[in-house]
Amino acid sequence: MNVSQAIKERRSIKAFDPQHKMTEQEISTLMSLAMLSPTAFNIQNWRFVLVTDPVLRHQIRAVSWNQAQVQEASLLIVLTADLKAWAKKPERYWQNVPKAVADILVPAIGHYYENNEQVQRDEAMRSCGMAAMTIMLAAKEMGYDTCPMDGFDFDAVAKLLNLPADHTPTMFVVVGKALKDAQPRGGQLTMSEVVINDKF
Repeated sequence: MNVSQAIKERRSIKAFDPQHKMTEQEISTLMSLAMLSPTAFNIQNWRFVLVTDPVLRHQIRAVSWNQAQVQEASLLIVLTADLKAWAKKPERYWQNVPKAVADILVPAIGHYYENNEQVQRDEAMRSCGMAAMTIMLAAKEMGYDTCPMDGFDFDAVAKLLNLPADHTPTMFVVVGKALKDAQPRGGQLTMSEVVINDKF
């Protein structure tokens, strides 16, 4: 399946086969692709919590409007963001480039993020959103279906996952084998309504 097909065929699935198990190799492959998703300044501020414990999955479902896919999909990925990743040994994000390049980029990270919590959070959301799309398209190419989710109590999930204080949940992506096809698309806006040339 090529990228265009994956984009066209990816749908948000609600009913998953609870008996299907993904292999460790499949999960590793999926996460290695997710980790190639772009981040500003290469700070890699996403953190992927793979929730496999059945009791924890049940607890998370309870604070996610009781949505069945949280518990029944093969894999629950809670995308969280390290809001302070920019300040944690930032030299490692540019360790493989020439020193002259690193000497410019590493200090620029601090200048951009320091004392700007709004930017820290905005970048985290953008990073996790791009990673979520990578996961969904890669999963489709692997023969799996997905559902992105934000219908949950963010504070309760953070507590259940024991997230550090400088981390925040951003969204879920569940992955598995669909039991039912998605409903027909609700209605696509026209390109002329959403694509603007130059200015509004």
